[in-house]
Amino acid sequence: MEEIRWPGSPVVADGVLERRFDLVRDGGVVPGVLWLPERGGQAAPLVLMGHGGSGHKRTDRQVRMARWFACTAGIASAAIDGPYHGDRVPEPVESREYQQRMAASGVDVITNGMVDDWCATVDALAQLDAIDADRVAYLGFSMGTRFGLPYVAAAGPRLRCAVLGKYGMRQPSAMPAGVDMAPRFTREAPRITVPTLFHVQWDDELFDRAGQFELFELLGSPDKQLIAFPGAHHTTTPAAITAWSSFVAHHLANG
Repeated sequence: MEEIRWPGSPVVADGVLERRFDLVRDGGVVPGVLWLPERGGQAAPLVLMGHGGSGHKRTDRQVRMARWFACTAGIASAAIDGPYHGDRVPEPVESREYQQRMAASGVDVITNGMVDDWCATVDALAQLDAIDADRVAYLGFSMGTRFGLPYVAAAGPRLRCAVLGKYGMRQPSAMPAGVDMAPRFTREAPRITVPTLFHVQWDDELFDRAGQFELFELLGSPDKQLIAFPGAHHTTTPAAITAWSSFVAHHLANG
């Protein structure tokens, strides 16, 4: 039996209500954060935000985007910690170590668990009067695409749109072979049919440009767009964030 708990008190600042939550499941606890427009009155659409590797549910960029969605677009946001990240572990785990743990457990097992956690999170939040469960989107890059792309494929038409990227079909040589997502992406990227915006980081030192283009080509959506920005893997410009946010806001608008 699953239960959502709300530890602590809500934090309200500058028109945004932030609530920490724990989704208690048979397999453990899924730690998350929900951001809502402070002014209620009607149910808000929801964007799910997957964080990158070595990050967590409440990184600075996640918070900035969540605040923009709530204040400017009237959209709620939710983020959950990925495997071996954030409140799922007692202390931060370095990238090499969590990748080795994933490989040891089996990358499909770990991915299936994260997809299931996202599905359960949406089901739980959909019960809230503050959430319009008919208007949901997903946004996530790097590790947020590693787990997000399979989730988007599984969610199907339950989502209005997806924003993915900073990942490709050729993983860095430093990553364990056991965490290679290419076989999984080959199966699941063609299943994605919702409008999709795909971000290519032009000078990415982790995922080469050709592999990113290859992943974009595999996406099955008849409405897919590719945007590219210069810079290394961890570079994120204000213009990129604006493009992601505007795409989500457009597709979650009434209609």
